[in-house]
Amino acid sequence: MKEKYLKLAYALAVITIIYNMAEGIASVWLGWNGGAFSLIGFGLDSFVEVVSAAGILHMIRKQRLYEHGHDQFERRALTITGGGFYLLAAGLAATAAYNFYTGHKPDTAFWGIVISGLSISSMWLLMRLKMKAGRALGSDAIIADAACTKTCLYLSVVLLAASLGYELTGYGWLDSLGTFGIALLSFKEGREVFGKANGKACSCSCAED
Repeated sequence: MKEKYLKLAYALAVITIIYNMAEGIASVWLGWNGGAFSLIGFGLDSFVEVVSAAGILHMIRKQRLYEHGHDQFERRALTITGGGFYLLAAGLAATAAYNFYTGHKPDTAFWGIVISGLSISSMWLLMRLKMKAGRALGSDAIIADAACTKTCLYLSVVLLAASLGYELTGYGWLDSLGTFGIALLSFKEGREVFGKANGKACSCSCAED
């Protein structure tokens, strides 16, 4: 039974990396062409998530799921990830403020609706499966990763709300508001990651989800 869930956890980590890479490339490309900065920020966040997922993959490979400490690779991955989230949050907050001030409007927010819709279903499924594997293995690391996947779900909801709102109303400030919301969640992710690097549990608990 343990081997079954170890294989599941490994597969989920690989899927997370592949999915976030594809999502990041598509989001940045489509967001840039459409002038939708909330979608660009969402895509950049996906790239940072790849580094975090690589740390989990490393832990599974090394069978370190039951240890509280992190080795050098894990600490480096967590530090890079946390720093990346903080830089992203600062950049997005500044971009949101500038776009709000200048009245920037995206050419289209259609792709934000499409990508966020796909991401919501994907992140929800990944969160559930990671939580199932983490509980079966008694692994705080995987459970924390599942909990933090919930933040990715929130990011998708923010993007969907901003994109759908803009398509329905044409108000450009909604894209700026969505960009700022993604910046806030990125900051929260960075804080959680640095907490894990210092040996603290992720506080974005999924509870009994």
